[in-house]
Amino acid sequence: MRRCGTTSSPRVADIVAEAGLSNDAFYRHFASKEALVAAIIEDGAARLGSYLAHQMAKESTPERRVRRWVEGVMSQAADDEIATTTRAVLWNGGRISDSLGANRPSQTAPLATLLREPFAELGSAHPDADAALAAHGAVGVLSDFLWQRSRPTRADIDHIVEFCLAAVSAR
Repeated sequence: MRRCGTTSSPRVADIVAEAGLSNDAFYRHFASKEALVAAIIEDGAARLGSYLAHQMAKESTPERRVRRWVEGVMSQAADDEIATTTRAVLWNGGRISDSLGANRPSQTAPLATLLREPFAELGSAHPDADAALAAHGAVGVLSDFLWQRSRPTRADIDHIVEFCLAAVSAR
């Protein structure tokens, strides 16, 4: 996917050749290329979630945990190699049809889960819903940076953090 970027989608034949597998081996693990893309998205979200949880655990206040979360999400656009890979995966993920139904991967749900506790500590009356909104917003902003091939500035990150904190503190 990274090699194809955002101009074409790799064929199953390309994937199995690169991996040194047969078509039979591929289809033993994945029902379709879309199922592989879904698995890659889920794995990427889990890896990012693990990284964010590790970063957040370094902080003692909910405000600082939210800041670490935002910094970690935005870091996906701060490094060219990571940004190129993330952009290619998002592009391929956007091409997943409705055939996966309920198995369509969520890029934001695992990330939102991490914000639930700090949002609750900050007084959110609806920490799950607020965390989901913040995750969708942050991933949307990240997507904008990725497609514009730009990096978030300290001011951008500060603004996202302030927005999240204001949203849960305003209640």
